[in-house]
Amino acid sequence: MTDTRQPWDDVIPLDERETYALAGLGGAAGFGRRPALLVIDVQYRSVGDRPMPIRDAIKQYPTSCGEAGWHAIAHIAELVRLFREKERPVIFPHVARKVGQDQGAFSAKIPGIMRIPSEGYDFVREVAPQPGELLLPKTQASAFFGTPLATYLIGAGVDSLVVTGCTTSGCVRASVVDACALNFKSIVPSDAVYDRSPTSHAVNLFDIASKYADVMPTQVAIERLRALSDDHTKDQQT
Repeated sequence: MTDTRQPWDDVIPLDERETYALAGLGGAAGFGRRPALLVIDVQYRSVGDRPMPIRDAIKQYPTSCGEAGWHAIAHIAELVRLFREKERPVIFPHVARKVGQDQGAFSAKIPGIMRIPSEGYDFVREVAPQPGELLLPKTQASAFFGTPLATYLIGAGVDSLVVTGCTTSGCVRASVVDACALNFKSIVPSDAVYDRSPTSHAVNLFDIASKYADVMPTQVAIERLRALSDDHTKDQQT
């Protein structure tokens, strides 16, 4: 039997969830016909060089989410394999190496982002890009801000995004909000995104699901993507 519980069920009170439902929030937007996969900021700076509790991980990189990131990476890898198998775009928005000119409002709030050693910016091996896949260095939270992502998606005929990576409350959320504003449907696999705070992760997934994207477990997303791929193949053969 499919588990219908959501990550926020033990965090958001039932009466608040019912209020959102009465307001018509949280409906399903569905999948587009030509999805692309975003793998956002899955670099060693966001997980550490191996699974470890978060308080140990942040001793290595203060931006690390620790074990939560490594749990998500296994699911991200499944999605990466599927998109490559179906020859659909896999795109890697990632944190660009910080230089002096990147000092600003964000670094004033989080000074540690300016002190990440170079190896922290490497992609995690389990989901690293392959030759020919699009790499988008970014200096702000959204994968769209200051990058050619929207232009690329339009040019490739992409109509929807499956958004993975980190953090749920930061770069994932910002990217999904911008995607919605640009009329791209988004799917967020709840176990393929991660954050340093389980509470923040759950609350932001609730907010994303209420307003900006469809949220579901990776396995449900994969089933729907496979069905979509099959339908797309049939259409091409007709």
